[in-house]
Amino acid sequence: MNIGRKIVGVGLNYRSLLHERNLQAPDNPIIFLKPTSSYIAEGQTIEIPDEFVVNQETELGVVVGKTCRNVTEDEAKKAIGGYCLALDMTEVKHLTAWRQQGMPWSLSKGFDTACPVSRFVTPEELPDPDNVDLWCKINGKMCQKGNTSDMLFAVPTIISYVSKMMTLEPGDLILTGSPPGMVNIKAGDVIEAGLGEILSMKFPVEDRK
Repeated sequence: MNIGRKIVGVGLNYRSLLHERNLQAPDNPIIFLKPTSSYIAEGQTIEIPDEFVVNQETELGVVVGKTCRNVTEDEAKKAIGGYCLALDMTEVKHLTAWRQQGMPWSLSKGFDTACPVSRFVTPEELPDPDNVDLWCKINGKMCQKGNTSDMLFAVPTIISYVSKMMTLEPGDLILTGSPPGMVNIKAGDVIEAGLGEILSMKFPVEDRK
């Protein structure tokens, strides 16, 4: 997968998650950024920084195939280069405190190893990204199961919306949100996640050295 210059995340994009947390659906996608330095691939290890409490969020990743600026949803569909499975690793202890204080929370989303990804998936392998199963196991125990049909904002809607304010470039990755089932992870855990029957990936967890 060719790495672009940014990772764009979408928060609270699953209806079941909004229901679980008793939250009102947002009018537009909730957008945040992760640095590309947070990427890791299979064979590498998720590292938890000191004093961080980290959850896993299993997500469909969308790889931008061509420059998108002010595109319509129909144009957005044609701009998709492919997909991947991703984990949006999130520090939750400091995130809550920083949000309550009105402070930035970039470190909660952008620490090293906070964006594990699978191999690249072609559009032919995933013809219907808006109806694909996602799952995640921690140490062999299922904790997340969902389907992208539960997303509040579908892939073309997200791309079109972001492109109205921020130009998307080839290789950029969009993380489309996570279904419920996030749990605290710790050193020694093994996270396994899957995208339908297309692929699965596995990452060990350790404390940051």
